[in-house]
Amino acid sequence: MNTKQEFTRLMNTQTEIALATCVDGQPNVRIVNFYFDETAKVICFSSFRDNEKVREFESSNKVSFTTIPHEGNEHIRAKGTVKKSSRTVFDAAEHFIKKIPGYKDTIEQAGDFLVLFEIAFDSAVITLDFENTETYMLTE
Repeated sequence: MNTKQEFTRLMNTQTEIALATCVDGQPNVRIVNFYFDETAKVICFSSFRDNEKVREFESSNKVSFTTIPHEGNEHIRAKGTVKKSSRTVFDAAEHFIKKIPGYKDTIEQAGDFLVLFEIAFDSAVITLDFENTETYMLTE
């Protein structure tokens, strides 16, 4: 498997991640739309600033995620750290809209209330099927 090629393909074609947090020993998971910022090597997603997950990020910046396949079993999973981005949702709008065209309406209607977050991670496990699973190092 060409891990870099498969990582890029899946990051470009899958639109959602299941994002997990854990605060005070209590796990919590939710589904969010995302895009992968190739330059910064971070996953970007947005959230309403008063959302429960934002409060959880303030308690612990450690998260894990898996992309959500819409066909088959292909997915990427990793552990990392989350932080508020120095950019805004409006700065990232073209990336979201390119990947998820309907996100344009979300940004137009709620963009002023959304905060952009970034997940940094060093490695990710890529699973194509039951026989093809490998780890990709983002520094490769």
